[in-house]
Amino acid sequence: MRRRAFIVALGGALAAPMIALTLPRPALAQRASVPRVGYLFPFTKAESQDLWQACRQGLRELGYVEGQGIVLEPRWAEGQYDQFPGLVNELLQLKVDVMVVASSPASRAAKAATSTIPIVFVAVADPVGIGLVSTLSRPGGNVTGLSLLTTDLSGKRLALLTEILGKLSRVAVLMNPASPSTPIFLAETKAAAGRLGIELQILEARNPAEIDGAFAAYATQGADALMVFDDPTLWSHRAQITALAAARKIPAMGGFRDFVDEGALISYGPDRPDHYRRTAAYVSKILKGAMPADLPVEQAVKFQLIVNGKTAKALGLTIPPMLLTIADEVIE
Repeated sequence: MRRRAFIVALGGALAAPMIALTLPRPALAQRASVPRVGYLFPFTKAESQDLWQACRQGLRELGYVEGQGIVLEPRWAEGQYDQFPGLVNELLQLKVDVMVVASSPASRAAKAATSTIPIVFVAVADPVGIGLVSTLSRPGGNVTGLSLLTTDLSGKRLALLTEILGKLSRVAVLMNPASPSTPIFLAETKAAAGRLGIELQILEARNPAEIDGAFAAYATQGADALMVFDDPTLWSHRAQITALAAARKIPAMGGFRDFVDEGALISYGPDRPDHYRRTAAYVSKILKGAMPADLPVEQAVKFQLIVNGKTAKALGLTIPPMLLTIADEVIE
């Protein structure tokens, strides 16, 4: 309770027109005797094993064992957005009964490809804002899933940086302009920065070369800290980002602990493996006959605050004792 109260105090409480399409029940009635579930991840196979295993663990907890009454078909886009349509079509050709898709770009590609096959999204910031569902409580159509609601965390992330660094004048924000979630993140971050009296420096990057260019732009203007927006491409290149930040002695914040593992100063965001594990409940309900249109979108329920003590020392920073107390983990 102390952790929850402290985080809420830092940033304030979480803020919590499409034609609804109805998935025909015959589409479910035609399912083969052994259900087939497709999975589409935006990352490489190697770097997303923990998330894939979390999905499988969730199914096992509900009594589904791969190869024993259920077939799972995972696909990885290797960090390339242009791979999504082809991989979605590949899963559709396999006649999957349900498709689980991670990230906003992948979810939009799946929704554009089918209005009948049930789609369960995960790791989507604002499913209403990007047109995946009509409302969180009544999604409508053939799409439902889990929302990260990371757009509501911008104020907390900026407040955490302020707690560590003191008064902030300017914070650089690294974003991928190709991501459909970027405008949503940016609007929320600008609003939070305005409340805290912080100026934002916008840095854009779609690939490794542009990441290098973004840090060059950072050097010409300067900022007190760097915040990296949640995005599959930027996440895939987190080692490059954190190395560039370390070389320039920039306090960096990511949305997930993977950035801190690579050397970022701090992260605050949803527990990603838990988030992916919870997709199994949707898959199970749909395989038993539930309609996506009737399954409310769930929000993130577990959040992690991770601090890199070694990076703090390298930057000459002292982490406030209260933050160390409430942190889920301090990496030394």
